[in-house]
Amino acid sequence: MDIIKLFALGACVGDKLAARRETIAVAESSAGGLISAALLSRAGASAYYLGGAVVYTRRAGRLLTTLTAEDTAGLRSSSPPYAQLLARHQRERFRATWGLVETGAAGPVGNTYGDPAGHACLSVDGPALRERTLRTGQDDRAGNMIAFATAALELLEQAIDAAPDVDPSHG
Repeated sequence: MDIIKLFALGACVGDKLAARRETIAVAESSAGGLISAALLSRAGASAYYLGGAVVYTRRAGRLLTTLTAEDTAGLRSSSPPYAQLLARHQRERFRATWGLVETGAAGPVGNTYGDPAGHACLSVDGPALRERTLRTGQDDRAGNMIAFATAALELLEQAIDAAPDVDPSHG
């Protein structure tokens, strides 16, 4: 998928959020802001996009979230439990309907935890929960970034489609 198709997917997901009067908060690492950029590519995105952060380093995690060392004790960043925790955290912190997280290793080499390039953990928290571990098998950094963002938005779209309608007054 190329960047134009990624942005079209983001606009489509944005249409669904806007139609349902739901909101989202994002945290991403190896996607480098592409998830947020895709969601923001739709005019009127402020109706559903509450905020996001590129949590690329531990320092960024400390500065851009309110997670404590106690919250993340025993968790490594490129893991499903960490992605789930951060998705719930973003949703609750922003009082959003949905939280969406990507954390991984874009490449061209793996991360310090031993995960190969092309590894990402994705999590959606909200009226429907979803998670996925993606392994592209590629060391193409830019290609992996687009693949991670695409997979995250597809996962969010699946969750939205599976979720019951939510009363927007309950965040």
